[in-house]
Amino acid sequence: QVQLVESGGGLVQAGGSLRLSCAASRSFGINTMGWYRQAPGKQRELVASITRDGSTNYADSVKGRFTISRDNGKNTMYLQMDHLKPEDTAVYYCNADRFSVTYWGQGTQVTVSS
Repeated sequence: QVQLVESGGGLVQAGGSLRLSCAASRSFGINTMGWYRQAPGKQRELVASITRDGSTNYADSVKGRFTISRDNGKNTMYLQMDHLKPEDTAVYYCNADRFSVTYWGQGTQVTVSS
């Protein structure tokens, strides 16, 4: 079992920045971790993912604005979000794959005002 706890969401004006954190209860066996988001009335979508060795993948909509990283020693993943836009407003979830099982956090709200 892995528990994931997100933090760092909030309200920010367009053009601003936020940094999300995802703390995992353990790191052993976790390979890929990712950030997803879900806006009202829309499907959950991948924002960015990172493998244990640091390979990253981003949705086209956030490339150049968001940066994903992880600290395996601290069992924590981060999402630095810069140049935020109102369309980035959503609940952001972290997930982790461990031995072919996917775990999800409870989500953190990000609201970007215009």
